[in-house]
Amino acid sequence: MNIRSLLAMLPALALPFCALAADERVAYTCDNASRIDISFSADSSGRPLATLHFADGDVVLPLVPSGSGALYRADPIRLHTKGDDAVIEDGKGNLRRCSRGNVAPVPPAAQSPSNAPQASSSFIDIAGNVRYLARIALPSNAILKIRIQSGQRTLADQRYELNGAQVPIPFSATVDRDLMGKKAGATVSARIEASGKLLFASPKPVPAIRNGQPVPVDIVLKPAGRADAR
Repeated sequence: MNIRSLLAMLPALALPFCALAADERVAYTCDNASRIDISFSADSSGRPLATLHFADGDVVLPLVPSGSGALYRADPIRLHTKGDDAVIEDGKGNLRRCSRGNVAPVPPAAQSPSNAPQASSSFIDIAGNVRYLARIALPSNAILKIRIQSGQRTLADQRYELNGAQVPIPFSATVDRDLMGKKAGATVSARIEASGKLLFASPKPVPAIRNGQPVPVDIVLKPAGRADAR
């Protein structure tokens, strides 16, 4: 192999190392003329993370289940990516559409239905409270676990370290409607543990979606041993 051939191969040989660089910032240009850098990494357990690098600080969003593209969320901010496109929501009704590189995305009104990105409305917010009737205080190391399911499919698993908080305990989660199917609903179950021991659990899953729309969820837990923990 001559020197000229080797030099020609060097860019290709370097590509995998560039592609795998951890925390490499990717520049996006948005439809409001702003720019933002986003980096993608993973936490110590291997869970994918996206970091939004704002001028006044960084926001780290963990990956949550999604039927299309990738959805990252840390209340109230959501990031939905699909290919070179990204949609950022701030939880206050503000939505920013961005594209990788220096060119802003085409406004939705100018797009044809075939190439328009998936609407953010495909994601459903489920929220409610968890409580129990027993007059027992929770230990400071208690943990609340929430599971949202559609049939046999788990849509979301959440874990809350309560740090001394007592019932009622609020919770919220975002699920992708595409994971449920057109006519399927969703249910929520909950349990409270401490030091690996089950303290309270929901006797049965509670409906969270009716007629395709989320409904307020009120979960009344039973003491361990009296509940059919799920």
